[in-house]
Amino acid sequence: MIGSDPRAEQMRRREFITLFAGAAVTWTSAARAQQPERIRRVGIILPATAEDAEFQTWIAAFHQALALLGWNIGHNVRIDTRWATSNAPDIRRHASEVAALGPDVILTHGAATLAPLLQVTRTVPIVFAAVTDPVGAGLVDSLARPSGNATGFMNFEYGIGAKWLGLLKEIAPAVTRTAVPRDPTQGGSTAMLAVIQTAAQPLNVEVNPVNVRDADEIERAITEFARTPNGGLIVAAGGRTLLHRDLIIALAARHKLPAVYSNQSFVAAGGLISYGPDFVDQYRQAAGYVDRILKGEKPGDLPVQAPTKYELAINLKTAKALGLTMPPSVLARADEVIERGGASSSRLLAA
Repeated sequence: MIGSDPRAEQMRRREFITLFAGAAVTWTSAARAQQPERIRRVGIILPATAEDAEFQTWIAAFHQALALLGWNIGHNVRIDTRWATSNAPDIRRHASEVAALGPDVILTHGAATLAPLLQVTRTVPIVFAAVTDPVGAGLVDSLARPSGNATGFMNFEYGIGAKWLGLLKEIAPAVTRTAVPRDPTQGGSTAMLAVIQTAAQPLNVEVNPVNVRDADEIERAITEFARTPNGGLIVAAGGRTLLHRDLIIALAARHKLPAVYSNQSFVAAGGLISYGPDFVDQYRQAAGYVDRILKGEKPGDLPVQAPTKYELAINLKTAKALGLTMPPSVLARADEVIERGGASSSRLLAA
């Protein structure tokens, strides 16, 4: 324009550019705000039924821990849970189905579930709980550096077998023979049996393995074992011992066999005493690993961890039926004591 001030024109242009840039930032921010947050996907495969109260408790702890880490179901995370039971074909089927969904990470429980998962995917990150000797089973390369697509938390270390035997002798000093129900198809059960046998030698306790492939085999073996006096049971962890939990407890009661179990659920179902990992704590820790993987870390860089908390549970009603009096030293260490008719009280584990 003739006679216009060049400096004024320049200022108007600057103001226009500034206003345009500000508007662009506002539009971009508004557009981002309107875009839904990315929903991450977590798969879960469990060797149990949906009615299993113990697994429900563990999964509730996992969900709670995830929420505390900022993961809200339906908002920024979706969880697909498969209750695969302890049936091997069902586990394999569910493993294939969950892997096919393309989740960001899968949570699983036990070697019987982890192994089929690793057969169908070597890329989807996996966090496991309650796996005994994952290195010896060929499921990870090492505890410090798993290297592959799986990491997580161990069931226990083999040394716990000696503690089970020591606990059995503490509550039932007359025991000179113990049967060890175990799954012969799991390599870890053989190693655990060896640890118990080694610990038994200085105590002059005879150790007898009992295979648990099916109910008939369990009943025959335990019934035969009970024909000789001064016997007891050490029931190691495993999918098959858990599957036949009620039968093993019933046989121990029928033949008056004091028994030490690896899992608190046995005591809740009528078993005498158990000593094993606190899986509520383990599932909370598993949520921490899932969180780290969802935020970009690789499972192969996260070390496999041994349990940090253990639980001692006692059923005094069962002890009375067996004619046993629990030593005060054992009662003082108990986390859970079932006193009568399923009623229980919690105690703090002595430091």
